[in-house]
Amino acid sequence: MPPVEPSAGKARHKPSRVPRTPMPERSASERREDFDEVTLVYTEEQARTEAARCLQCKNATCIAGCPVNIDIKAFIRHIIDGDYADGVAVLKERNALPAMCGRVCPQEEQCEIACVLAKKGEPVAIGRLERWLGDYDLACKLEERCVPQVAPASGFRCAVVGSGPAGLACAGELVRLGHSVTVFESLHAPGGVLTYGIPEFRLPKAVVGAEIDMLVRMGVEIVTDAVIGATYSLDELMGEEGFDAVFVGSGAGLPMFLGIPGENLNGVYSANEFLTRVNLMRAYEFPAADTPVWRGRKVAVVGGGNVAMDAARTAVRLGAEEVFLVYRRTEDEMPARHEEVVHAREEGVEFKMLCSPVEITGREGFVTGLVASRMELGEPDESGRRAPVCVMGSDFEIDCDTVIIAVGTRANPLLAKAAPDLELSSRGYVLTDEEGGTNLPGVFAGGDIVTGSATVILAMGAGKKSAGAMDRWLREGR
Repeated sequence: MPPVEPSAGKARHKPSRVPRTPMPERSASERREDFDEVTLVYTEEQARTEAARCLQCKNATCIAGCPVNIDIKAFIRHIIDGDYADGVAVLKERNALPAMCGRVCPQEEQCEIACVLAKKGEPVAIGRLERWLGDYDLACKLEERCVPQVAPASGFRCAVVGSGPAGLACAGELVRLGHSVTVFESLHAPGGVLTYGIPEFRLPKAVVGAEIDMLVRMGVEIVTDAVIGATYSLDELMGEEGFDAVFVGSGAGLPMFLGIPGENLNGVYSANEFLTRVNLMRAYEFPAADTPVWRGRKVAVVGGGNVAMDAARTAVRLGAEEVFLVYRRTEDEMPARHEEVVHAREEGVEFKMLCSPVEITGREGFVTGLVASRMELGEPDESGRRAPVCVMGSDFEIDCDTVIIAVGTRANPLLAKAAPDLELSSRGYVLTDEEGGTNLPGVFAGGDIVTGSATVILAMGAGKKSAGAMDRWLREGR
């Protein structure tokens, strides 16, 4: 989107009762054929029309709904007035990655649900407006983009383990506070789950790269192919490498499996491996990039979260004739974003609800099918969702040559090698206080490695909070 000139004069704000401005998007038949973005950015007119719906409440409850406390009221005010550069500046005071967050954060469960308009109708499309401003900034030349102000050098050196959302948010905040920051990433490209876990059609790599470039311009150093636990230990970072504090934001990327017969067959993937192969080795550019990804003819994806939707929709784009989404509850209980569910169904993914896999069948070492049992919902479980109960004698087989398991991830045990004295939970997650402090002086942690799998923006919130705690620890004598 090319930069737009602010309209002449200030728009007089009159709270609008018009319906929420629809997000332009490509047709399902078109988007099945490539990895280009599904949703398109607002035009300037659409952005200002949607912004004009904001009531500019005296007590802006939406701000409290944002995990990084963006001044939503202020940045929308700037869109209303046509002061777009000032709106970007407001966003970047609290969030250095607005174009990314505007695309992938579940605003409908956070800031938008707290919007006053949501009580009797549709909330302001806060996420879409954040994306619009983020894209406005990205469309500028690098030297003309908004760069958050950086404090004078403090003299302290901070290491950040992992360049995912928690690590990037922590690094951006630390460098803004004047500290020297080096981010260590185990893979060959920075971004963590933003780069290897989210498909190109939801979050383009160019957007991720451009926002990371801004952090580098602010002074963040990024070192790739550095595995903490193999290349360095935490003791080495704070010893011979000379760092004064360390933030661990390595995520929870170790895939979980079902523990059923046949999971060792050729054609069985974890969603983590499948999406990583497609993203980091650019299989979405096939045949220009001839990546070794098994392109199934009939693909069964097991799970009901956003990762399952990403895997299913990626399989569609790689040319699968049929893609099945196998989930043991109903669509009402699926944790995936509603928008992703709608898009998957539009793109031809077939939903098989109330089905639980019991075996993967094969012949000569390759997948031939997935056996599942019919389920029915019983009483609510610990999560509050109704627990699925097996219907006896209801087994049936889904004909497929590929099975993708998307039932969650957990902490990688490599972390224990990186810091054997670091206190971990029984499930391998780092134990911290409310501000991310661990039992080791100067070592902080946040994001999925502390909470387990969560959203991008919650991880960013944890990274920012830990950065503030690290700053205080460094400056107050340690």
